[in-house]
Amino acid sequence: MRTNRLALAAAAIALATAMVPGTAQANHSWNNYHWARTANPFTLKLGDNVDSNWDSYLATTSSDWTQSTVLNTTIVPGSTTGKRCAATTGRVEVCNAAYGQRGWLGIASINISGSHITQGTVKVNDTYYSTAKYNTPAWRNLVMCQEVGHTLGLDHQDENFDNTPLGTCMDYSNDPVPNQHPNQHDYNQLVAIYSHLDSTTTVEQAAPTGSGRATGNSPKSWGDQVEGSRARGHSTYVRNDGNGSYIITFVTWA
Repeated sequence: MRTNRLALAAAAIALATAMVPGTAQANHSWNNYHWARTANPFTLKLGDNVDSNWDSYLATTSSDWTQSTVLNTTIVPGSTTGKRCAATTGRVEVCNAAYGQRGWLGIASINISGSHITQGTVKVNDTYYSTAKYNTPAWRNLVMCQEVGHTLGLDHQDENFDNTPLGTCMDYSNDPVPNQHPNQHDYNQLVAIYSHLDSTTTVEQAAPTGSGRATGNSPKSWGDQVEGSRARGHSTYVRNDGNGSYIITFVTWA
């Protein structure tokens, strides 16, 4: 038990020290988390568990990230449900549902073993996208693009809501209109993250191998908060999932 707590603390410290809030980051790798693969470009499957209100935004996000020179994303039928949004080994499940007034617009979670991502989930909360403020193409594009970007291994370029938007979905801003898509800095960062090759792969090559646990919809299910706050509009949580695996969750607050 003590070993688990120490490991969790080490992971939390590594996450916290890797993030520099409030400033544009020259390097916005998310703590060097990445999918293991033996060749570039590799193809990451995005499981479509969203309804017709989100299909076009998921398609735009997939097209945007596929412009990277080191990876492609492809949309495949989902293997879970929006409400549960359980993870599937080797891919990212993307879900929408009315998760309730829990304070968050979107969540990206990744399972990691060492620095390798083994599975991921994205959830967007229709409870807020049914309101006038957030029910816009700009907000939907920004949050979908950003949450999927996290599952690729990207952190935010900037975490100041009030400065000039950087023109990337990996920027926090009160004005979503200029920030609906990746920019060149995001693509350059992906090249840096995936510049080396691995001797094995964590990317799904065939049929799904089974669903993992769901991350839950409230802080008590996300583990220990290691960075951010509701007041700052974003938070990061770490949960020890056992056997050397951790679930890292990025939360975008409304």
